[in-house]
Amino acid sequence: MIKTINGAMFGKMVEYASKLLDLNREKVDALNVFPVPDGDTGTNMGLTMQSAVRGLKECHTNRLSDICDLVSKGALRGARGNSGVITSQIFKGLCKSFRDLNEITIKDFVKAMKAATDTAYAAVSKPKEGTILTVCRLMAASAQNQKVKDFEQFFANIIEAGEIALASTPDLLPVLKKAGVVDSGGMGLLIIFKGMNAALRGETIEDVPQEEVEAVEEQPQKEEPVVVDLQSLSSIEFAYCTEFFIINLKKRTTLADIDRLRESLCTIGDSVICIGDLELVKVHVHTNNPGHALTKALALGELDKIKIENMLEQNRALIKKYEAERKPIGLISVAQGAGLAEMFKELNCDKVIEGGQTMNPSASDIADAIAQVNAETIFVFPNNKNIILAAEQSKSLVEGRKIVVVPTKNIPQGLSAAMAYDPEAPADENLMNMLHAIDNVSDGQVTYAVRNTTVNGFNLKKGDFIGLNSKRILSKANTVSAATIKLIEKLKDKNHTLINIYYGIDVKEQDAIQLRHDVAELYPDCDVECYNGGQSVYYYILSLE
Repeated sequence: MIKTINGAMFGKMVEYASKLLDLNREKVDALNVFPVPDGDTGTNMGLTMQSAVRGLKECHTNRLSDICDLVSKGALRGARGNSGVITSQIFKGLCKSFRDLNEITIKDFVKAMKAATDTAYAAVSKPKEGTILTVCRLMAASAQNQKVKDFEQFFANIIEAGEIALASTPDLLPVLKKAGVVDSGGMGLLIIFKGMNAALRGETIEDVPQEEVEAVEEQPQKEEPVVVDLQSLSSIEFAYCTEFFIINLKKRTTLADIDRLRESLCTIGDSVICIGDLELVKVHVHTNNPGHALTKALALGELDKIKIENMLEQNRALIKKYEAERKPIGLISVAQGAGLAEMFKELNCDKVIEGGQTMNPSASDIADAIAQVNAETIFVFPNNKNIILAAEQSKSLVEGRKIVVVPTKNIPQGLSAAMAYDPEAPADENLMNMLHAIDNVSDGQVTYAVRNTTVNGFNLKKGDFIGLNSKRILSKANTVSAATIKLIEKLKDKNHTLINIYYGIDVKEQDAIQLRHDVAELYPDCDVECYNGGQSVYYYILSLE
């Protein structure tokens, strides 16, 4: 049971945090969603932590005061981009709280996390929720509610709170939800605390599971396509990302002067960060007049490590890359269920929108997906008669693309249309092949009655298992398998040679395998295949061809 942390252990915790972040750097980088980021988040945070460790190496004692001073200054000196600067401020708040202590208790750490949160929020002119700030704040709030006596349990609890906070970031920041990722800075902070925890527990970095980052709706083994919001790229207000340090501050400079500099920078740009003390100030601003920012800063002291990047040129390069990689045809499908989504991906669908029965995506949802597919012509498979109109309406929300809605009314039709796609054929030929493919599919679904009623000649009671196609109810039974077999009997004709069975989330695999066996015995002239669709609502979806 670890009740206190001394200087040597805190130094080790900082080192472990840096090492674990470096191991996961590329995974954090992969979460960046903005068209022109200031830099890669994982890289920026990693370099910030490495600078903190370099400062730590200069310390020749185990006194907390010395360690904290060097870690804090090292992090600030190496801070890069917004995420790196915020990371440095989190450590500034921690270190300021710890520096006058001989050992750190849980009570001390709770206060320090509150101070770290306050310092980080104060460093950003316009704090946004759904970012690293949110994760830090909610972890600090969790710490304040704890009543544990050992650091191992304390860290386990705040890391769990961090995981929950990270998962919530897409609901707080629309750009994350649109891209289907969590906040990269928040993940980086969580990794930092996991590294600190590993040091505390006496583990090696290799013992700590690395983060799993999978882009939503994309196969992880495929290279991620460039996703560009051309409207955002063409409407950048401030062209130059400007960063520098103010060192050797003049004797007459005060903390109020630093505050006034921050206020002045806010009038000429955005993304303003102006933090530090009378020994060192870190400045970051997006502006159209970097010279004005430098001139104002010169009144406080000397300038060091000046970096000015032309974000307009970055935009032009990104647009050029985007246009060079544009392909003739792209595919988008709507599907509900992990198994069905994976099937569409394997059939070359660029995006799979989650949705279907009881969960119809909007025209805006479909337009957002279209905007992320870099193709001249984009085929959309609605796979539900209630989604076709929304898909047609999405055309008016996207400019510069030819959008073709293939009127697939169910999943079997959508899969057949996707299988008919030929990457080498022109769009018009592909459309004809897809329309022909969906005409040759007989579909069926098995579900249950939600109320007592009489329909299509069946007297149904609530809970009865029923089989239906897109037009009418065709079977009823007391078991799911019996309703399915009766439905196949109604659907099958002499031309069918293939029966595909897609089982849903409420069906056990062994039951689906048994059903496949029973159907194969009944129809020896047909190939019978069974797949895990993972869909809700329908126990089975059937496709006969």
